[in-house]
Amino acid sequence: MTLRTTVRRLAVISCLLVVFAPPIRALAQGDDTMSQKEIESLRDAAYIPNDRVMTFVKILDTREREIEDLLSKPRRPGFDQDMHDLIEQFSSISGEFNDNLDEYQSKHRDIRKSLPKLVSAIERWNTALRAPAEDEAYNVVRKMALDSLKDMRDTATTMQTEQAEYFKAHPDAAKMEKERADPEHTPVPQ
Repeated sequence: MTLRTTVRRLAVISCLLVVFAPPIRALAQGDDTMSQKEIESLRDAAYIPNDRVMTFVKILDTREREIEDLLSKPRRPGFDQDMHDLIEQFSSISGEFNDNLDEYQSKHRDIRKSLPKLVSAIERWNTALRAPAEDEAYNVVRKMALDSLKDMRDTATTMQTEQAEYFKAHPDAAKMEKERADPEHTPVPQ
């Protein structure tokens, strides 16, 4: 094998790694952060940003309810670990959600319809994450989750203003986003 062939193969492998890195990372986590049903719902909503935002909101609402359910029951052995795991899941999901928001912001994807609902949900989530008493078993992951929510709130409130201005100044972009959200333009899963 020549040096040129080896370099070409390495270049192809590098390109493939770049293309498939996010899906591989998501599969490699395998930490039960999300159920298979939740993952599928995110995949189904991938082509319509407002739907994807609302799907993330529903998933985080589920974690919020689970935290509240855990708090409503008498404290039992394993409570600290269960709370840690729920908050860690919340933090991981909200981090992925933040990545999606950043992408939507940079690509001017229209999520104006879902942003007010998201901002409202963030306040609820903040309250739910602050509800458990201080405990070293989950204080670190709670701080990470709260920091993630702060970033999410900052991004969402900034996007509300930016998107209103952007789509007012670019009516063609607004029209194009509306056409993308039309079910006729949504790819059918194979």
